Amino acid sequence: MNAKAFFDTNIIIYAFSSNDPRGEKAEALLAQGGIISVQVLNEFVNVSRRKRLRDWDEIQGALAVLRTLLDVPQPLTIEVHEAAIAIARDYRFAFYDSLIVASAMRAGCAVLYSEDFQHEQRVKDLTIRNPFVR
Repeated sequence: MNAKAFFDTNIIIYAFSSNDPRGEKAEALLAQGGIISVQVLNEFVNVSRRKRLRDWDEIQGALAVLRTLLDVPQPLTIEVHEAAIAIARDYRFAFYDSLIVASAMRAGCAVLYSEDFQHEQRVKDLTIRNPFVR
């Protein structure tokens, strides 16, 4: 089991948000290192442009920071896709959320940090934690 945590997109978004109270906690988690997937990178870019109205230079700067803090992103593969289908079916998660879970499991992570699931929910050997629960 990988001691490093896996991060969902919302954690990355908060870490690069200047006036979100969750930003400090998200930054501290990322500073410890961990793993993300190519899907998380894609979602980060999309949200940064569409919702946060960030310019391309800001986004590329944030991506450079992620490359220094985190391991090489997990690729989206057919195996991850097929695992996500099974997770979505068995746990009744949304498909794109299931892709995040499948990627975290594929990386061998014990913990997935996300706001999109029930805090402390388990999927096999993976524990999903919402770091903003008090």
